[in-house]
Amino acid sequence: MPSGKGEQPIVTQVRLTVENLRRPGLAPVSLNLAGGECITVTGPSGGGKTLLLRAIADLDPCEGDVRLDGVSRTAIPAPRWRQAVRYVAAEPGWWTDSVAAHFHAPDEARARISEVGLSPDLIDAPVARLSTGERQRLALLRALERDPKILLMDEPTAALDSANAALVADMLEEALRSGLGLVLVTHDTTLTARLGRRHYHMADGRLSPA
Repeated sequence: MPSGKGEQPIVTQVRLTVENLRRPGLAPVSLNLAGGECITVTGPSGGGKTLLLRAIADLDPCEGDVRLDGVSRTAIPAPRWRQAVRYVAAEPGWWTDSVAAHFHAPDEARARISEVGLSPDLIDAPVARLSTGERQRLALLRALERDPKILLMDEPTAALDSANAALVADMLEEALRSGLGLVLVTHDTTLTARLGRRHYHMADGRLSPA
């Protein structure tokens, strides 16, 4: 489906390659993802979608070969991998009381925050003040800092109304046009239709084309 801006992301060479990735609860999975491409993953709760994202992000023990731009994950220090291949959980983590402390460049985040329908003063707010939807949108801004190559997103619009979900889609679409690769786990059919180029279904730990 064409975006509201009428411009489709340009797909470039393969950035992420996953071969026989497996762990308990996750059957061997193989896939590839190009820069500028979004692949979507749907399926029942407990089907293994979050396990897949966490395994790609190297957050849980797993086996298999995962490569970024042809370089094996085993050759890249874990902090660098997780910066380049960024995971955004359905319930994002916050490790200190201040929103600003979670951003590498708070002023840059403040300048962009209205793009996802939030007030700039939220950057200076305590995390405890945030609603679930506000946390989700701030987590997206945080994830896009320092230009990751791959974004792994788990239900990024689950707590949002349609208007704010559309703003999130706008920001993700902009990132795709800049060459980001996106693996998107979502039940949001509008988001799937708008951003996805290839669609997968996951159940019982097994990934198959949808």
